[in-house]
Amino acid sequence: MTYTTLISTEELAARLDGTWTIVDCRFDLQNDAWGPDEYRRSHIPGAGYASLSRALAAPAGGSGGRHPLPDRRVLEATFSRLGISAGRQVVAYDQETGMFASRLWWLLRYMGHDAVAVLDGGWTKWIREGRPTRAGEETIVKGAFTGQPREEMRVSVADVAAKVATGSALLVDARSPERFEGRSEPIDRVPGHIPGAVNLYYKENMTDGGEMLPAVTLRERFSSVLGGRPPDQTVMYCGSGVSACQNLLALEHAGITGVRLYVGSWSEWSSDPTRPVQTGPTVARKPS
Repeated sequence: MTYTTLISTEELAARLDGTWTIVDCRFDLQNDAWGPDEYRRSHIPGAGYASLSRALAAPAGGSGGRHPLPDRRVLEATFSRLGISAGRQVVAYDQETGMFASRLWWLLRYMGHDAVAVLDGGWTKWIREGRPTRAGEETIVKGAFTGQPREEMRVSVADVAAKVATGSALLVDARSPERFEGRSEPIDRVPGHIPGAVNLYYKENMTDGGEMLPAVTLRERFSSVLGGRPPDQTVMYCGSGVSACQNLLALEHAGITGVRLYVGSWSEWSSDPTRPVQTGPTVARKPS
């Protein structure tokens, strides 16, 4: 069986024999050292480590927002280093919500590798259940990953600007309501959101126990937001193309496919003072 969205702790615990690739994606946006330190302290046996800032994003500073999309060759080298080859099942996890693990999930799918799933409940559930752990560094057998980017899975800032001007796509912002509405902005140049966007906070995809909501519940939630608009006319974004991936994971788990990602997200959009900004809550808008 191939896992392509979520995998349970029970299912992963039964496959710690080295035949799958496990990737620890724990990360702290305020402290780059936290994730690798936690990994060395304790991790799921056999897991390698992938840092959001160093492995799952290109260096910031130019275009593309805070966590730009890495070059194809860089991604191939990263995935090979993690032990990934064609057809190999990959399982990613982070500390709880799957936000960082879903970035790896999306990147692998973008590069043509569909056999990747996120651990439901993450490290928090794994530890709560008393599952096995190991400290230190793992010796990872290098893979031979090659891929071809699926460019249809993403949109550029120019694409988004055109869609804003014409109303030809639904933009969905995964950030918290406080940031979406412009009541708080701790990171980016200005508060607010891309004009016409609606808000769908990624944390609301989770149960109180930190697991993803049932697929039928997610489908109802997302279908209500899409309002009959085809998925391929919908674009997901967030602050820097990370938490939006968790929304995309939830969509796929619910059986809604084809929604695209704006990787640069608000961090790229808001960096240019000539681009329009909107504040306040979502304003309902019918598909054009």
